[in-house]
Amino acid sequence: MECKTRGEKIPTPHTSGGFTLLEVMIAMAIVSIALVSLLALGNRSIGVNARLQKITQATLLAQEKMTDIEVRGATGGVQLVEEEGVLPEPFAEFRWRTAYEETPLPSVRMVTVTVAWGEEARNEAVQISSFLFQ
Repeated sequence: MECKTRGEKIPTPHTSGGFTLLEVMIAMAIVSIALVSLLALGNRSIGVNARLQKITQATLLAQEKMTDIEVRGATGGVQLVEEEGVLPEPFAEFRWRTAYEETPLPSVRMVTVTVAWGEEARNEAVQISSFLFQ
């Protein structure tokens, strides 16, 4: 751009009035990639949170079942046979199973409580073991 004053041409610097279309499109592409990544991360976080919640619930239910066995064992009311079943509402999606194994000491048995949920093929379960003294 040039200005005329008294017959002379004075050069003026060329100033840009804004961003070019290409610059705006590149900025939009970068922002959209970042947003898609953040959305994927958020979805992954929700899935991990749900799985951890199931593991926590199953662990607490297994501990409750183990405590019940230990209390019945202390009062002599436990039978050393394998049992399994489905937990009552609101935990009906969880299945439990108890197993007893002998140890080298005749008065001690190892008790294993397994609490599973979901499809059996996915093998989603929590297992805890303890010793029962008779």
